[in-house]
Amino acid sequence: MRGDITQRLIETDVWTDELVGRAGIPILDVPLVTVGSGLGSFTLFDTLRIYGVPGAAMAVLGPQDVPWGSYEYLTRVSQIPRGERLRSDSAGMPDNLWGFPSYAVREAIAEKSLRTLWNVLTEPVLTEFYTPRAGQVFTALEREFQRVEFARSLHKGQVRMVRKRHGGGYYSILTPPEGASATKRIAFRSNHVHIAVGYPGLKLLPDLQEYRERYRDPTRVVNAYEPHEHVYEALQRRPGTVMVRGSGIVASRVLQRLIDDRDRLRLNTQILHLFRSYVSGPHGASVFQRRPGGNGWAHQAFNFPKASFGGQVKQRLRRLEGRERAELLKAMGGTTTPRRKHWEQQLARGRAQGWYQILVGTARNLRPDRTRPGVVTTVVPDHDPPIDTHADYIIDCTGLEADIREHRLLADLLDHGGARRNPLGRLDVDRTFELLGTRSGSGRAYASGSATLGGYYAPVDSFAGLQYAALEIADDLAANGFCRRLDMVRSVRQWWLWVIDRKIPA
Repeated sequence: MRGDITQRLIETDVWTDELVGRAGIPILDVPLVTVGSGLGSFTLFDTLRIYGVPGAAMAVLGPQDVPWGSYEYLTRVSQIPRGERLRSDSAGMPDNLWGFPSYAVREAIAEKSLRTLWNVLTEPVLTEFYTPRAGQVFTALEREFQRVEFARSLHKGQVRMVRKRHGGGYYSILTPPEGASATKRIAFRSNHVHIAVGYPGLKLLPDLQEYRERYRDPTRVVNAYEPHEHVYEALQRRPGTVMVRGSGIVASRVLQRLIDDRDRLRLNTQILHLFRSYVSGPHGASVFQRRPGGNGWAHQAFNFPKASFGGQVKQRLRRLEGRERAELLKAMGGTTTPRRKHWEQQLARGRAQGWYQILVGTARNLRPDRTRPGVVTTVVPDHDPPIDTHADYIIDCTGLEADIREHRLLADLLDHGGARRNPLGRLDVDRTFELLGTRSGSGRAYASGSATLGGYYAPVDSFAGLQYAALEIADDLAANGFCRRLDMVRSVRQWWLWVIDRKIPA
């Protein structure tokens, strides 16, 4: 098949049109390319359409048919199906640039009830924070997906490299699905490029990875972000013991699923919960940064405090540089889970009845149990002697994100595109989310999403964070002549088109 990457192209940081042409790769011209085709790409595409950019002026490159596809997969396997609630506030709406009417208002209208409105009016003093159901978000995204005609700009495939173009701009190389094109690669030549590839990959802790590789057993030791329904099905057939590792939102969801099944089906499931560190009560670096905690958990409604989304903490973070910014982000973030009365009551009942047991320490030497099916784990506490534990299954809920180098495109940007790491090891972006070190003539390269954590905005890996990044990028593009700014008149008109579900005129 003709049209492939040559060794000369691989070794060259700045490509000329002649060099690409000699490789036989067809070139498609488009003013702006967004790479990823997920929610990060969608929020920028949606924002720029509202700003007045025609869909034909943008190309979306990525493997997903719909922008919420990967996110829905991750929520489903981590035990947040469409009927359950996400960890997101009422106004974080990737389908609605203006945030009004919010998810709570729309849910109140749909259910003809004031309950959700009372919830948002009294949170978090009298009620827990309102969060939307996953299905509500996906349905709303599908509506906006159709309205802005996202699919017409979508080019399916994998993007492994984005290189600077001699004279300005960028080349983004797309590998289409097998059989979808007469050439192996397609080069998209653009003045601007946006990178929003989501999570670099699953992060399996070294001891868990070693067990799976050594014993070729991917079924008894699983990551919560990969399909593991077989664990719950096996526990429904016969009694068993599960070890859950982690103390974040996903660990909460996995524990709830295990206990819900136990109660509903009258199972005898035993749960061992391994904490690396135990939180016994309120904690924090100072009186102004303290957050509640107890029974091993650190509680926080969202990944970062609400003030970091648009308040004083946000403004403070924008003024900090280097190590000071990294230290503030670490103090605000970390592994947390929202406080939910239902979860706390379930776990309290489990502790009282003895089928939910807490272990604190580091896991070592995972190995098959020679006496019965299952896995033996040596738990090493900080001050007590090591103990051996048996579990039929281990569900690891300790993290989703691997190093950014695990993603080939991000690694290529670091090696050949001029991109660099920020103090937290992610992509270094400025306040407009431009990738520092990657400017090419008049062209700009931007990035948003989890790969930019450590920059001047904390909750980048959230619905509101993706929208904030899209607005910053759109304003910067407008300042550089790519499009007009969004003035009040156009904003009101575009909001009304959104309300009546009218397509945006090209």
